[in-house]
Amino acid sequence: MASRKRRVNWRLGAVMAFFAIASLALIARLVQLQIVDHAHYSAEARNIHVAQETVTGRRGALLDRNGYPLAASKNTYDVMVEVKAWKDLSKASQAAAAIAGVTDGDPSLMVSEVRGSSIYEITVARGLNFETASNIRELGLAGVRLLSSSARVYPEGNLAAQLLGFVGRDNTGLTGLEADLETVVGGATGTIVFERDGLGNQLAVGSRSEHPPLPGSNVVLTIDRFIQRMAEQELDKAIKQHKAKGGTIVVVQPKTGEILAMASRPTFDLTKLDLSDESKLALYRNRAITDQYEPGSVFKLITASAAIDLGLVSPDTWWYDEGVVHVDGWSIRNWDLSANGDQTVTQILAKSLNTGAAWLAQQVGPERFYEYVYRYGFGEPTASGLDGEVGGRVRTPENDPDNWRQVDMATNSFGQGISVTPLQMAMAVAALANDGKLMKPILVKEIIGPNGTQVTEPEVIRQVVSPETARTLLELMGVVAQGVPPSFLNVQGYTVGGKTGTANIASEDGGYRAAYISSFVGVVPLEDPQLMIMVKIDEPKGVPWGTVVAAPAFSRIAQEALTYFKIPPQEPALVSGIR
Repeated sequence: MASRKRRVNWRLGAVMAFFAIASLALIARLVQLQIVDHAHYSAEARNIHVAQETVTGRRGALLDRNGYPLAASKNTYDVMVEVKAWKDLSKASQAAAAIAGVTDGDPSLMVSEVRGSSIYEITVARGLNFETASNIRELGLAGVRLLSSSARVYPEGNLAAQLLGFVGRDNTGLTGLEADLETVVGGATGTIVFERDGLGNQLAVGSRSEHPPLPGSNVVLTIDRFIQRMAEQELDKAIKQHKAKGGTIVVVQPKTGEILAMASRPTFDLTKLDLSDESKLALYRNRAITDQYEPGSVFKLITASAAIDLGLVSPDTWWYDEGVVHVDGWSIRNWDLSANGDQTVTQILAKSLNTGAAWLAQQVGPERFYEYVYRYGFGEPTASGLDGEVGGRVRTPENDPDNWRQVDMATNSFGQGISVTPLQMAMAVAALANDGKLMKPILVKEIIGPNGTQVTEPEVIRQVVSPETARTLLELMGVVAQGVPPSFLNVQGYTVGGKTGTANIASEDGGYRAAYISSFVGVVPLEDPQLMIMVKIDEPKGVPWGTVVAAPAFSRIAQEALTYFKIPPQEPALVSGIR
């Protein structure tokens, strides 16, 4: 009897112990769910019934100086799929086929991306217009919804593609002004929080809170779409005619520093971007600010201006050209191997004598020569505000004392052994057309935002040379232009000042390749310069001279631009006093 009682008590104790342990386990689990992991499960429950969307504001437009849109945004829709709604492969395939039938997408790719995703929701189609989005909505697919979005459009096609740049899938600027002005045109994101049903659709009577996004500001650029298109057309024409590899054209208003056109080739198609093709990455860069080159004889303007500004020479100062200058054991000769005898400073520029430029640099001396080089802005970025801008390369006794030699200054004097960017060269010559004042290049004219309009004012960086020196150089440029045959340089009704450049391209081994950069930099009208136009053509085939390759493009752009801006012709009197 006692033994039976002990068995009953043991069994009862075991049952009670089981229930006690089970209760403790249940309590522990409840503690875990309700206290320890409360935040996790609360968030998971919230994710099932409550959705939060990040909403981007409408991206601001990039406008030309006259208000024409170069880059704008249009309303679009993205198709979102809840991952768990496509767990069943058969149903997923049917839904994907229905979506692809409307969007022309790849249904198998949609299914693969959705079923392979670890996040709650994924985008399967982007940039749909209102009509296409309405067709998707009418399908009534479980776990599929539409998200309001926007897409960037370029009304002028590929105009100024490298300057404008482009945006990524998240509507954020990736290159060009789209990236540089992201904080201005991008606006600020907002959020929408709402309740949804088991299919992921928003409940009509559910709670909803919204923090609206802020639209981006519109930016008015200094670019003129007419001048920009003309520059690109003339650049294409010159490259095709001379079978060149590429080139750059920059058009500047000298008195303000405003950039009217900035064109480079080769370029890319803004309307058909393919970011997966790495071979096209080089096409996205803005060569006017990223590519360095040796400017050649155009740089003789800088050398001559330094000597004249210091009072060491005048346009009528005589010098004897023996056809060769010996420096550090090197022999420097003229481009045509000529020896011209008695020559004036005017003739040094008119005949583009290398020996004369080297002689002028010797009169100035290294310290003052490079001081003027830096004054003109060479050796540092122009402060254009464009990302990726380089400063060029200037080797001096100060920054490279172990390797610099006198022959370096001699070759620098006529634009060899020194590297510049097209924008640097354009702004330097523009300074001569602006009474010697170097202007900061301006690309943004106005910013039009919710708090008003912000106008960019012209900014003088420094006085490079005196106004008298600048006017003298303009006169000399007028003499140079007069010596160019009218078949290559002829702007009817206007007097032109300019300088040609033809420079070998440096090779990696420190020598020069049998290839050239041909350029022409000029101002018009010479009496009161309104435009500075710089034309640079890379590696033309056949005759490489800047007179033949680049000057004709300058002429045509100048002629059309002067008419477009209604700048009246003036009587040519400026160069009459120089022989």
